[in-house]
Amino acid sequence: MNAPRSKKTLQRWLSRFAIIAVASLVIAGLVKAFLPQPIKVDMSVIERGPMAVSVQEDGMTRIQERFVVAAPLSGRLQRIQLDPGDSLTAGETLLAAIEPLDPTLLDARASAEAEARVKAADARWRQVTEEAVKADAELIQAQKTLERIAKLHQRNAVTGQELDEAKLAVQQAEQNEKSSNFAEKVAEFELELASAASTRTQGGDPESPENTQFSIISPITGRVLRVFQESSKVVTPGENLIELGDPTDLEVVVDVLSSDAVRINARLQEEGTPPPHVTLEHWGGDQPLHGIVRLVEPSGFTKVSALGVEEQRVNVVIDFNESIELKKTLGDGFRVEAQIIVWEESDVLIVPTSALFRDREEWSVFKVVDGGAVLQPVTIGQRNGLQAEVLEGLVEGERVIVHPGDQVEAGVLVQERQ
Repeated sequence: MNAPRSKKTLQRWLSRFAIIAVASLVIAGLVKAFLPQPIKVDMSVIERGPMAVSVQEDGMTRIQERFVVAAPLSGRLQRIQLDPGDSLTAGETLLAAIEPLDPTLLDARASAEAEARVKAADARWRQVTEEAVKADAELIQAQKTLERIAKLHQRNAVTGQELDEAKLAVQQAEQNEKSSNFAEKVAEFELELASAASTRTQGGDPESPENTQFSIISPITGRVLRVFQESSKVVTPGENLIELGDPTDLEVVVDVLSSDAVRINARLQEEGTPPPHVTLEHWGGDQPLHGIVRLVEPSGFTKVSALGVEEQRVNVVIDFNESIELKKTLGDGFRVEAQIIVWEESDVLIVPTSALFRDREEWSVFKVVDGGAVLQPVTIGQRNGLQAEVLEGLVEGERVIVHPGDQVEAGVLVQERQ
């Protein structure tokens, strides 16, 4: 009699437990449904590291020293046999020949004009010769200074930055000397050309061999860049005939906004700081090229952008840091993309710019604290397209929400999206 009763009691207890369990699950489900759910977000950790701010613009290569050969006197130009790209040897390669054309080549007026050109060419030659002597002296002084600083650096008497500045001064002095010597050669050639033209206008037998043709010889070793007048024709003094240059002696010209030019020039003029470094990409090679800013031109110009907006632009001139072998594949007028560094530091506190937003005229972020979003004002320093320098408001190791959506606000629960 007791066994059936115990069995019924056990069944009643099991039924009660089942009802309680089902009720607990239902209550738990209802509580979970009505409790706020954490919003899935992307997060980033605040870290210290290197950061740089650059100006990115398209640029174009150009030959530093180019020489346009013009007709020194009137006459009939013979057909120029050279083509763009042909090699030239200084003092040997024949560029063009001009035959006499009576009476223009031999009249008194042409003679007076030729003598005046000789005097002008002589004055120009004297001027550039003095500049070349000055450039040679500056190079010698820069080399002596570098030797002295290098010895002091070995004894830890000067900093590495001072040694780098001395090396840069030598590099710039070498470039100035090279340009001055080139200008001296060109001026000497122009003087010889003007003197020869003056001699030809002083009369003489026009049928003699020395008066039947006036030859123009290349003043430099390099290549032909352009031929302005290939066919035979009558030319006048000063008419451009051919353009020469050295394709390995390249520089890069980048036109930037005038506001960016101010930042670049400020870095260039800052004492104790090396010139802005430049990375050149998308020029056709596998690896980027490198250079330094040599000059920010003092005069700007107006340029219409692709959107039809007038912009004030300024040319920035960049010298290559690469060897001649790497530059041989480039030529005059080739396109490059330049990144000019205007600010850089090796150790700063960095926050992604995608985490920043404006809140009541100040920069702010959503900081994650105990699984919740906290509105945190921050003070920002330098910025580039992806990162910003944190001056105040955050510390290393804290997490912030990047790309916060409309659902994210102060106090809501958040969960990192996997």
